[in-house]
Amino acid sequence: MPATTARAPGTLHPHDRRTVTNPVAAAVRRHPIAAYYILAFAISWGAIVLAVGPDGFLATGDTIAVAGSVSLAGPTVAGILVTTLTEGLSGLRRLASRLRQWRVGARWYAVALLTGPLVMGTTVTAFSLVSEKFRPDFATADDKASMVIAGIAGGIAVGAFEELGWTGVALPRLRARFGVPATGLLMGLLWSVWHFPFFAETSDPEGTVPQGLLVVVLLFAWLPPYRLLMVWLYDRTGSLPLAMLMHAPVTAGALILATEDASGSATLIQVLAWGAVYWAILGVVAWANGGRLTRRHDGLQSPSP
Repeated sequence: MPATTARAPGTLHPHDRRTVTNPVAAAVRRHPIAAYYILAFAISWGAIVLAVGPDGFLATGDTIAVAGSVSLAGPTVAGILVTTLTEGLSGLRRLASRLRQWRVGARWYAVALLTGPLVMGTTVTAFSLVSEKFRPDFATADDKASMVIAGIAGGIAVGAFEELGWTGVALPRLRARFGVPATGLLMGLLWSVWHFPFFAETSDPEGTVPQGLLVVVLLFAWLPPYRLLMVWLYDRTGSLPLAMLMHAPVTAGALILATEDASGSATLIQVLAWGAVYWAILGVVAWANGGRLTRRHDGLQSPSP
């Protein structure tokens, strides 16, 4: 039997090669990572503007919730388009096949499902014991079950839609070029910026914390280290469903533990604490691996599609 040669993500199978005459399609094939993120941002942010009008980035309440639901199509649609243009039908089949990669050790499921809830729940509980201004609305809600169900349902939906693109398409291409830290930080920063419309109108009801500072901290204090943890987990397991599961709890936790009228100072302290703990976890992981997050002697190879 003739030997087969592994192909990097973004390379067309010989049977899928076509003469590319469209300059846009040719550009996507030359720069698939840049094309993916441009498309993801354009589709998601464009969907928000279309859903709620030119003031979409300044929407609040139910309006931004509707717009946010529409914007979830961005990472998924961008991933499907880039995969189709760079790898053809066989690439789409490989992407679909990765959704069946569930068989990983139980400890990885524990990491994926418990890291976010433990960090968020523990810090919120600890701060609530110190001051009532940290207490989430959940603590005094009459229908706690509905809040939990809605949060979990939202987390599952968000994790599935986003990670099919972020982890299923962007991560393997970046990981083929960079180690885990560089891949995770780049993805984390772009992921944070992508969330801008959801936090753009966040302000301090007490007026003591500048709005710009509050938005920057909400975006960049905790999302990059958590994304880096997700990249590290995927590097160890190669499981796309596990990445979806790891995304779901932080979204669910943010929904369930939200405080509608939280002060700016309380929000800053809470979010900075989340980020600090996630960075500490990354430090422990690196220390346990001899000071590295990237696997030794892995040659910067991403898990096989």
